[in-house]
Amino acid sequence: MGGLGSAQLSFSVALPWRHPPPQSKSSLQIQCALTKQGQRFLTKLAANAGDPSVANKLISKFLSSSPKSTALTTLSYLLSPHTTHPHLSSLALPLYSKITEASWFEWNPKLVAALVALLDKQGLHSQSEALISETVSKLGSRERELAQFHCQLVESHSKLSSKRGFDNAYAYLYQLLQNSNSVYVKRRAFESMVGGLCAMDRPREADDLIEEMRVKGLKASVFEFRSVVYGYGRLGLFEEMLKIVDQMEKQGFGDDTICSNMVLSSYGAHNELTAMAMWLQKMKESSVPFSIRTYNSVLNSCPTIMAMLQEPKTVPCSVEELTGILDGDEALVVKELVGSAVVDEAMMWDSTEAKLDLHGMHLGSAYLVMLEWFEAMRCRFDCGEYVVPAEVVIVCGLGKHSSVRGESPVKDLVKEMMRRMESPMRIDRKNVGCFIAKGRAVKDWLC
Repeated sequence: MGGLGSAQLSFSVALPWRHPPPQSKSSLQIQCALTKQGQRFLTKLAANAGDPSVANKLISKFLSSSPKSTALTTLSYLLSPHTTHPHLSSLALPLYSKITEASWFEWNPKLVAALVALLDKQGLHSQSEALISETVSKLGSRERELAQFHCQLVESHSKLSSKRGFDNAYAYLYQLLQNSNSVYVKRRAFESMVGGLCAMDRPREADDLIEEMRVKGLKASVFEFRSVVYGYGRLGLFEEMLKIVDQMEKQGFGDDTICSNMVLSSYGAHNELTAMAMWLQKMKESSVPFSIRTYNSVLNSCPTIMAMLQEPKTVPCSVEELTGILDGDEALVVKELVGSAVVDEAMMWDSTEAKLDLHGMHLGSAYLVMLEWFEAMRCRFDCGEYVVPAEVVIVCGLGKHSSVRGESPVKDLVKEMMRRMESPMRIDRKNVGCFIAKGRAVKDWLC
């Protein structure tokens, strides 16, 4: 490995098992989609984790028979706070130790930071501090790389809500912020500190830091403001959240879709549908475009719709039918969504193909977009201004990003709606993530 000695990476497999809580900051993207080989390995480990000698042998055998990508993906999976096997996270250190012995291994500060945070969360402070010391020694006087590493530490600790580790890394960055002559280092440290504080549910401290740095000549970017907006909003501190939105507008950042989606998500998390409907109206009045995430944030918060979608055999199959059974605030937010440009942006239309792409849409969004799409298709066919495409395709995916890999709730919903509405569209034999039909058949069906 060159910098991280084997003595300080010695391990025992019988480590404490913890359940790390999730966090929203995404600067450190740990890829954790397991390969089948990785899944088999973890299944065997789970069955033998109580026996350190067997676990060590399984790790050695796995690494000797796995390519670099599989080994690193499996390690990343164990380091991720979103792993579905948190009881195996204690094996991340022994796996990492063995990986460092591989001929292909290249030292990666992001992985080290993620491992340090996990060890600290597990109470293995001596091991985490040893990794930090060796990393600092390895990087020497390279200020920019040291700053990057401590930024990654702040972000990794905040992902796990680890106060001790976060505060230590934060203190280092604060000193850099005060003393560095590098604009890049100060900007990067500032960004990570604000984002980390908000992820740790400490938005007031982030707000104070922005003001402190403003006085010293370092102005917040749109990233820092958005972090504080979402930090306040997630805690239900809506008055403070809206004050930051107002500050953004005064400083020239204006209204934007990303910030608005954060506001909507915050309202939705606290069941504030009335406020959500009013914000959607404000977006329209300010010409702030809706996005797929706007739909996701809003519709995930609609209890009637989400309850209906648990049983697709009974869901309404038109916008008119849906709005007819919704009451109050839920009806208001759906009314504000319908007719936006989101459906047009999800559609492609030419003489060879008319396609609706549902990628990125949660179940509620896919449902409402489908209902709007039926009406949009009918209007285009009826007006006579659009050529009838040779084929019509709905792309719903294979469920790769679903909670259960390979099972797509969106695909199941589309299939059930097509069946109930006696649609000519069927699953494409060449691509089972799509529904397909002849354009003429779809026109005859809709019109």
